[in-house]
Amino acid sequence: MLVREAYILAGPTASGKSAIAAELAREMGAWILSADSMLVYRGMDIGTAKPPREEREEFHMGGVDIVTPAEEFSSGAWLRAAAEWAAKVPQDVPIVIVGGTGLYFSALLRGLDRRWEKPPPEYPVIKIDRAVVRARIAARLDGMFMEGLDEEKRALHAEYPEWSRTASLAIGYREGDDRAKILTRTCQLAKRQDTWFRHQATPLYVEPTVESVRRCWCDKGPWSVSF
Repeated sequence: MLVREAYILAGPTASGKSAIAAELAREMGAWILSADSMLVYRGMDIGTAKPPREEREEFHMGGVDIVTPAEEFSSGAWLRAAAEWAAKVPQDVPIVIVGGTGLYFSALLRGLDRRWEKPPPEYPVIKIDRAVVRARIAARLDGMFMEGLDEEKRALHAEYPEWSRTASLAIGYREGDDRAKILTRTCQLAKRQDTWFRHQATPLYVEPTVESVRRCWCDKGPWSVSF
């Protein structure tokens, strides 16, 4: 088992966490690990709001483009991939972990097989009004369609006619999904994520600003994580 210190930021989709983490990681010279269950799929770029290739390369980003949509994936598989990535991070380089998949944070902070302990793991979670999140999701969705979400979806289904159960959960990639359905399902996802962090973590709520997260990291971080 590899134990490293890392700066953590969690939050629901469209809360601005990735942009905040990127700005702070740039300040620190850190590498970034994505804790998002859909960024693991190669080719699913537009619909998952995957960071651009230049940013992934800048931060040596782990947790992205691990498998194809035809392959099953799990928390255990993510943890193994994260461990392989972390082993390549130089000891003097900080690690930033950002995402919305609460189970991944739980795996890092208390393990997948450990008996549940109270209180749950404590880490920063972005707190943002749901109406604001909905507006951000709607705006981001418009951008996705302009960037070619429909074309990306068609190309992926042509290349991979049979998708794994886990890849099929990706919002926006189901046959027949239109903008209204995608918007509703994405808002429902954000609500589920918010609920998960409230009940399965001990959230250190932060505002969706660089200053608020920086202050929390200075006061509480870094966190000891086990890969």
